[in-house]
Amino acid sequence: MSVLAPVARHEVAAQTDFARDVIAGLTTRPKRLSPKYFYDETGSKLFEQITELPEYYPTRCELAILREHALDMARLLPAKTALVEFGSGSTKKVRILLAAAASIAAYVPVDISSEMLAQEAAQLRRDHPGLKVLPVAADFTQPFQLPAAVASLPRTGFFPGSTIGNFEPHDAAAFLRHAGRMLGPGATLLIGIDLVKDASILNAAYDDAAGVTAKFNLNLLARINRELDADFDLDAFCHQAFYNSERARIEMHLASRKRQRVRVCGRVIDFRAGETIHTENSYKYTAASFKALARGSGWVPVAAWPDPQGYFLVQALARGDD
Repeated sequence: MSVLAPVARHEVAAQTDFARDVIAGLTTRPKRLSPKYFYDETGSKLFEQITELPEYYPTRCELAILREHALDMARLLPAKTALVEFGSGSTKKVRILLAAAASIAAYVPVDISSEMLAQEAAQLRRDHPGLKVLPVAADFTQPFQLPAAVASLPRTGFFPGSTIGNFEPHDAAAFLRHAGRMLGPGATLLIGIDLVKDASILNAAYDDAAGVTAKFNLNLLARINRELDADFDLDAFCHQAFYNSERARIEMHLASRKRQRVRVCGRVIDFRAGETIHTENSYKYTAASFKALARGSGWVPVAAWPDPQGYFLVQALARGDD
């Protein structure tokens, strides 16, 4: 007969990928956390609130582009295609494409937030009873298994929301190659691109007057407290966001208001006053710079639809020869 010692809560929590990434990020210099971990249930809801803010132009611009040009986009899709959306979140945008493209036989939303994924898929099945809705709970940046039901179908990728900007440029190229492998030969990819513009417009979009983006950023610390047995004092950190013109990117940080120590999974993390955790980059492209990135990653630009102000672009790509 053996007696098993009780396992501390933080020891169990530390065994997850989330914990390993958090500890690695908080023990490096400068400190950083991956933006993919923003999107727990609370974070996903906060992001949906952000998309409704007057300062946050990307969603409005992209929705307007989709409403105006969805039929043009639909003409590029093969018959009976499976539409694979990387990082699906809300179905608000894909519904416009589904309404315009009768050629879509199946919809495969892929998202790390399993709660929101299930809710959106259930609603979409009710609204589109003839459509196969096949959600996949996965990190879309890593290889994942597509449903067997779409194995024989041609595939179209959908990657709206300018999420490509959250990748470092070399990682963006790696993602585009990964998407090409997942979608297969002859695939089409529709992707949202946030364009370079005046810094004042960009800064306001990521640091809104109502403070919703600040709550979204700080929720990452709340998630770490809840899931990893940490003791972050959210009032001891503040949201920072600014446009780095040299690197053509918005940076988001969480800045420590004072010198402090935080425990995460049994580890002690020291913070200096003013020290930040870098939580997100959002790179902005020109139409030409993104096309160059796509070509270098195995894709051929075939069509593009900007909004009238030149704030945003939806780019259609075709997979090049292997």
